[in-house]
Order: sequence, then C-alpha cells, then structure tokens
Amino acid sequence: MIPNDNNLDELLSRPSEHDVAAAAALNGDLLILGAGGKMGPTLALRARRAIQASGRKWRVIAVARFTNAAVTDQLERAGIETVREDLLEPGALARLPNAPNIIFMAAMKFGTTGAAHLTWAMNTYLPGLVAERYRNSRIVAFSTGNVYPLVPVNSGGATEDTLVAPVGEYAQSALGRERMFEYGSQKYGTPAAILRLNYAVEMRYGVLADIARKVFAGQPVDVTMGDVNVIWQGDANSVCLRCLAHCASPPWVVNLTGPEVLSVRWLAHEFARCFNMQPILQGNEAGTALISNSSRMVAEFGAPSVTIGQMIDWIADWIRSGGETLGKPTHFETRDGRF
Repeated sequence: MIPNDNNLDELLSRPSEHDVAAAAALNGDLLILGAGGKMGPTLALRARRAIQASGRKWRVIAVARFTNAAVTDQLERAGIETVREDLLEPGALARLPNAPNIIFMAAMKFGTTGAAHLTWAMNTYLPGLVAERYRNSRIVAFSTGNVYPLVPVNSGGATEDTLVAPVGEYAQSALGRERMFEYGSQKYGTPAAILRLNYAVEMRYGVLADIARKVFAGQPVDVTMGDVNVIWQGDANSVCLRCLAHCASPPWVVNLTGPEVLSVRWLAHEFARCFNMQPILQGNEAGTALISNSSRMVAEFGAPSVTIGQMIDWIADWIRSGGETLGKPTHFETRDGRF
C-alpha cells in the first residue's frame, strides 16, 4: 500500500523505460503550460526524471499561476524551472521561453455555469494564442472525452472516429480548444497530438475516490451515469510524454483512458466489500454513458501498468487510513453538461 503523499507522488512520477526512451528522443526543452493542476506537477516530475535517466540535459519548464507555494517548491527541488504567469494576461505568452516541445494542460471546467465567458477564454481563446505562439514547436494538448456524445453502454465506448457532439458549454469550449490546435496545425504545419482524457485517477481525487468516499461515509452513490472509464494518473502521464513522438499535422487524436467499461454499481459494491459495509445506491442506470474506447491507445502504448483491482485496493486503504483529499469532486454523474 501507499502510506503518504510523498510516496504517492514518487510513484506517480516514476518514469517507465518507455518514458526514458521518449525523453532520449526529445529534440530540446519541454515546456508545460498549465502545470499547476491535479496532473501537472507529477507529469512535470515524471518528465524531469525521465530526461535525467536518459542522460539528456533538456530543461523542463513548468508554467502556471502556482497559487500553492508547496507545489512550486516541490518542482524546483527536483530541478524543474517554474514560471508564475496567468496565461490569459496580455503579453504572458510572449514572455515565455521558446521550446520545441509543448504540453498544454491549461483548462477550466468547474464554474462554467455562471462564468461561461471565462471557460471559453481559457479553453478556446487561449489555445488559439498558444497555437500561434508555438507554431514552430510540437504540441501535445489535453482535451476531454466530454467532446463525445453519451453513447450506448453496450457499444464499447466512443472511438476517435465517433462524431463529436459535446453537451453543454464546457464540452463545447473543449471542442473549441481542439479546433484551435487543429487550425494552427493545418495553417502552420505544426505537429500536434490531442489527448481526450476520461478520467485520470489516484488516491486524492478522481471518479474512484469519489465513489469510495461516498461509500465509506454512508452517502448514496448515484448510478444513473451507470458506467465510466478510468486510468491511473501515472499511466496517463506516461502516455502523454510518449505522445510527443506521435505529433502530426493534422493532429493525431487518441482517447486517453483505461480499456475497461466499469459499472458504477459494481465499483460501489467493490469498495463496500473493502470497507466491510453495504453501499447505498440511488437512481437507475441509463442506457447511455460518457465512455470512450481506448483501443488506439492500447495498440500504440500497451495496456496501463496499474489494474483496476490495484486502484481499488490502494484507494480503499488510503481512505481507511485518513489520507488527504484534494477536495475536487469530478461530478462524473453529470449528464446535462452543466459544471
């Protein structure tokens, strides 16, 4: 089991041999835009460790507003350069260094209802600016499975060829982000990759932690969104780094998620078993869900290294032990696109 935050961050940032090979193939520094969120710090740490293991001297530069000083300290201790910038501020992008490799993670989801203008600025306007500013770089951009429609639960999930049909302004703006990077790629020949993530998990946040905490607290678990996909955050970090080699024009698109379609009801019962209690369930499973098919990802990168069983055991132990939570629920139950 994983006893504390330090051990967890070490595990999430521990590079695989594939990550080291990807780092060895880089042609220069790596700039991560929006590195202060849930995934960004461990992704930056993983990249730094992979580059060190490869023997290369490339810099990892992490850019964010960095409202948590502890995150900045953690990254800088590892040899990562941090730049504190609000990317929407005039002149912010011009002040940033050039780099041949860009990972774009900046996004806004929660708070869209009531502040849609800011969501569109962050998710669509900013990517257009980044596509222009870094038109001579390779760009890996995070997107979301929310760009897909809800699909039948027996379909195996939306593939990259499924027609996009985003529900709600957050998902629409996320599709706008994709279109801006696609525009830049087509106009300038910028090699790019778009990662439709759905959902990354670890002990402190994510769909599995949301379900487990409700079960442990004796709160009802809504099963109306009856099925989900998840991927261990460390595996998501790994795929992201390895996608730099897959950038193309027009952009290469890949669903970033686990290969299983998981029943929310089943997950609630599994966590209840771990806690030796009975789950409280509410609602009835709908015939559709926000699920994605990860066959392309698995074909290119192999199956995730951490299994669903491991994640369930780790998260249950973390919660029993009173482990930290980020306090950022995923609201995976949402079916109307309002966040």
